[in-house]
Amino acid sequence: MQKTNTNTYRVGLHDGLAIGLGYLSVSFSFGIMASSLGIPFGYTLLISMTNLTSAGQLAGISIIASHGSYAEMALTQLIINLRYALMSLSLSQKLDDSFNIFNRLAVSFGITDEVFALASSRREDVGAKYMYGLITLPYIGWTVGTALGALAGSLLPEILRSALGIALYGMFIAIIVPPVKRRLRMLFVIGVAAGLSCLIYYLPALGFISEGFSIIICTIVAASLAAVIFPVETEDADDE
Repeated sequence: MQKTNTNTYRVGLHDGLAIGLGYLSVSFSFGIMASSLGIPFGYTLLISMTNLTSAGQLAGISIIASHGSYAEMALTQLIINLRYALMSLSLSQKLDDSFNIFNRLAVSFGITDEVFALASSRREDVGAKYMYGLITLPYIGWTVGTALGALAGSLLPEILRSALGIALYGMFIAIIVPPVKRRLRMLFVIGVAAGLSCLIYYLPALGFISEGFSIIICTIVAASLAAVIFPVETEDADDE
């Protein structure tokens, strides 16, 4: 029996539908938050059209709203989005011969946590057409959701904007809870980062630290402490 070709744009489009629908609701909350911070509609839409990172965009608009420096923005985005470089390197081991340098650069733009998880779980190698299909609907969903959220943020009353804006934080909680149940060490990282963030925010002596650098400090300190206290155990080559 002839094997069905699953490395097609159509199959990728089908697989990316659920991701696109999920991004539609999440980016709607991002659009509302950006609007509530006073960021114009055009700039808000441009941010989502040139970025696919919920955490990075949320941190970014906070830095913009607080008139942070370019250095803050660059370092914050580097730390928050560094995982995408690692995901791309990992996924590159599954790419088939249809990927040239242009395809690699184009597809790397659309690598997100969900896209990476779905593409890397495939048994066969991943083709360029499939990846283009996979990232199409997530990109459209993220962009359209942002536009709708930004428009709603400019029309809805303040009480509704605040309520809808909570959805983005709800998504982050939903992402954090499952792995915390399996690995309590992650609860330590979250607790350290949250506690340090509260100290920086509430202690007058630390008031000189801007929001962007606060994110950087909390991330590096929490991750460094976890690496020292809970080192990742590696198997000896002789045990394999």
